This record gives sequence, structure tokens and C-alpha cells, in this order.
Amino acid sequence: MQKLNFPECSIRLKNSENKTLIFDPIRKKFVVLQPEEWVRQHCIQFLLNEKDYPKSLINVEKQIKLNGVTKRYDIVVFNTDGSIHLIVECKAPNITIDQSTFDQIARYNLALKANLLMVTNGINHYYCDMDFEQERYNFLRELPSYQK
Repeated sequence: MQKLNFPECSIRLKNSENKTLIFDPIRKKFVVLQPEEWVRQHCIQFLLNEKDYPKSLINVEKQIKLNGVTKRYDIVVFNTDGSIHLIVECKAPNITIDQSTFDQIARYNLALKANLLMVTNGINHYYCDMDFEQERYNFLRELPSYQK
């Protein structure tokens, strides 16, 4: 798999039935390795190891309903009160992050109301802080670390 623009981390891989699998520490299971999953697992390691987000507050690949349509988010980090702190949208490294990617995560955030948004294809990372009063997002230079 392609080298990504994340700090070095430990990723567990195994082969089973002619497929390469990658271990997801949040779901606590091996999943089929696809380019987007490669990015997702590196992002999870980044959140855990570099930004000190507690594993217990991270949720991966869950369904949500938006205007009656079922969608699936990549990564959500909760606050201790159950509200949503961060939504992460992961794309495969060959996918260019453009306005449609931000539109997608903004639609998710209409329902989820996260304070922070992150969009990554493993090469380029974008972080935004939500301004709900002005109904816009402000770009940040880096993702804030977890605040206990």
C-alpha cells in the first residue's frame, strides 16, 4: 500500500483466503484492506497516538439517517457527554479532495453537529472548526489535541 502523510505507526496486517486484512482497534476486528481503509486506519492511529483521543470515544463506520437516506460516516469522536466532537471523512489516496468532499461532510454535520471536521485522503489533511452562528467552517492549521 501507498505511504501516507501520517506519522509512523504500527499497523497489523494478515492474509486470509487470498485477501489482505487490516486490524481495526476500534471495531476490534480485521477488515478487508482497501485504499480507503488504509487511510482510515492510519487516521485512527493518528487520533490515538498523536492527538491523544481516547479509544473509548471513537466510533468507526456507523450508519446515520440524513433526510430519510442512510449514509455511513468514517470516524466520529464523541465528547464525554455524548455529543459529537469530531467527524472524519476518509478518502482513498487517489481521490482528490474537492468541494464535493466538504459538501458531503457538511451534510453529515447537519445531523451530527460536530465541533470539528477533518477530511483526509491520507496525503492531504484539512481541519475545520464549525461556526454554527455564521453557518460556516473555519480552516485550522492542525487538529487540536484531545482536551481532558
